[in-house]
Amino acid sequence: MNLNPHLPLVYHPNYSFSFDPNHRFVMSKFAYLQQHLQQLGLINNNLIQPALGHPDPLEIVHCENYINDLWHNRLDEKAMRRIGLPWSEALMARTFTAPLGTLQTARLALEHGIACHLAGGTHHAHSDFGSGYCMVNDLAFSAQTLIESGEITNVLIFDLDVHQGDGTAAILAHQPYAFTCSIHCDKNFPFRKSASDLDVGLAVGVEDDEYLAVVDETLHFLLKQLNPDLVLYDAGVDVWQHDGLGKLNISWQGLEKRDHLVLKRCLAYNTPVATVIGGGYDKDHRRLAARHGIVVEQAAQF
Repeated sequence: MNLNPHLPLVYHPNYSFSFDPNHRFVMSKFAYLQQHLQQLGLINNNLIQPALGHPDPLEIVHCENYINDLWHNRLDEKAMRRIGLPWSEALMARTFTAPLGTLQTARLALEHGIACHLAGGTHHAHSDFGSGYCMVNDLAFSAQTLIESGEITNVLIFDLDVHQGDGTAAILAHQPYAFTCSIHCDKNFPFRKSASDLDVGLAVGVEDDEYLAVVDETLHFLLKQLNPDLVLYDAGVDVWQHDGLGKLNISWQGLEKRDHLVLKRCLAYNTPVATVIGGGYDKDHRRLAARHGIVVEQAAQF
């Protein structure tokens, strides 16, 4: 396999910090992912560090009160329980830096054709509340920022996390130049779904062939219809058959084929594509990092 060590990769050391190793959300996966890619020889002066974040830029898609209360630890217990993560200064540092990382990845994709963020995909965050381990929405933030700045005319958010991208859909519902598509397991979190521009709900237990056909046909149709300036691709790996929260039956090879065909389709249309890692749950933290590395390995082949 011929891998390109010059693929732009975006990462900040604050993405992983000291955190309960038994928590369902694996905070160590970002650092392990960076180490995994280093071992594969995919990091070679191509690692770009985003600026440290703070709430102000996020006001483009989030309610000012919500993100300032979050930042200053003023949210009530119910709001924090809905997010599912314990508040800390380290968590706030990574939470507000990661959206800048996705935005930087998008800009690098516009310049180079393809770029990968070693985080991102916090698609359950709504404008005024967090949910499902997501506090601020990097996908909606990046799309809205690029549209408002005039850097792009239109964008396709192609979300293949096993869970529906409800927050992204809700935030961008009235943004005519952002098209949200979510292909997810229908009988899974969130139980109250938002309406994406296109939702494809899959049955529990769907396997590789059916899944890959749906992904390919949907993306082919959308690229042809929309001719987007950019694709933001949420390459969630929780569709894997042994994922802790998945409910689909996609093999490791199926994940590789999926990411390859998504990237290949985008590049065949000369459409820049920026990838984020999305969700993945596993008690084996290094195996999870390797799963998240699949999209980067596939991108490095182009």
